[in-house]
Amino acid sequence: MEKYIIHGGHRLSGEISIQGAKNSVLPILAATVISGKVSTIFNIPKLRDVDMMIQILSSLGAKITPDGNTITVDSSSISNLELPEEFVREMRSSIIIMGAMLARFGEVKIAYPGGCEIGPRPIDLHLKALRHMGAVIDEAHGFLDCKTTGLKGCDIQLDYPSVGATENIMLAAVTAEGITTIRNAAREPELIDLQHYLNSAGAKVNGAGTSIITIEGVKSLNSCEHRIIPDRIVAGTYMTAAVITKGEVIVKDIVTDHLLSIISKLREAGAIIYANGDSLKVIGPNKLYSIEMLQTLPYPGFPTDMQAQFMTLLTIASGTSVVNETIFENRFKHAEELTRMGANIKTFGKVAVIKGVKELTGAKVSAKDLRGGAALVLAGLVAQGTTDIDNIYHINRGYENMDINLRKLGAYIRTLK
Repeated sequence: MEKYIIHGGHRLSGEISIQGAKNSVLPILAATVISGKVSTIFNIPKLRDVDMMIQILSSLGAKITPDGNTITVDSSSISNLELPEEFVREMRSSIIIMGAMLARFGEVKIAYPGGCEIGPRPIDLHLKALRHMGAVIDEAHGFLDCKTTGLKGCDIQLDYPSVGATENIMLAAVTAEGITTIRNAAREPELIDLQHYLNSAGAKVNGAGTSIITIEGVKSLNSCEHRIIPDRIVAGTYMTAAVITKGEVIVKDIVTDHLLSIISKLREAGAIIYANGDSLKVIGPNKLYSIEMLQTLPYPGFPTDMQAQFMTLLTIASGTSVVNETIFENRFKHAEELTRMGANIKTFGKVAVIKGVKELTGAKVSAKDLRGGAALVLAGLVAQGTTDIDNIYHINRGYENMDINLRKLGAYIRTLK
């Protein structure tokens, strides 16, 4: 099993370009099913989750042609309507295949999805919405058997602005009869990217990025080309790495507007950040300051996917910080691992209280999930001595060549197999 070995204490400096967004590419790859034609997607990150989605599409019968960071998907040959259980149980975002398959074939069978164990992420909103559009979904023995004689547009009020449910409804609605309106929709940038892809293929989707999305059904979609937006969470992680190591890093190929909540909190902790078009210069302070309250919220609030990385930063900040995780119930697994490295963290349900310490110490720790693993890498960068992180396959689900990128910035990190 692969692991990272990190010798801490090295200041990061240099430039880094940010990969395509994992949370954009997965729903867009799922969306390629709908047209039954050829889609060419640029700026694809090399990630474990992307490989998994490609295997899912291939197992359905799609022809996938990779070429560096470009993938061409020919979905005309899809004939299998059942998703392989072993892939679905490993990756929760595979659930968005439901909407695409129902739009194209009116039928799909899928196992309950898996993914990182960061607390309940019920798919009730997905199923409720698809049923409202005319899908009949039988749940039995861990599988969902979904069929429809024709999806119909309707008004859908989401109880919570779920990204996955919003994506699934968008995919199902693009070829449904009539108009679908999603109210209390998720507003994340990745939904805007999905809208751009769908519209470039001939769909009529409006309002992504706001709380109301309207989709006017069309008869079919066309071949198209699309470039994936930069990954704001990866950008935020490297920005935090620069700050925590008192470094100076230029983060390139980003969309600054997608990072405003992260920039705000890094500045609150003492960072100096300059924006220049599609790049940011991030300078870490000599002294980090605590953050009185860091609360995760749906976009444009502070992202839950950056909570773990910020917790690492706050472990060595001056003073006491409070983190309130409002999105997931079980997203403090990294706290125990950070404590092994000398952090002073107390958790109470969805709240963590972090009292800054003078320094962290290298230790043997384990990545329990994707973002928690990234948090441990950041801890290793500033810890005294050597940090040994196992289960890094979690990290590889969302970060392309993290070890190589950090070495280019001056970190001492290597991968042992």
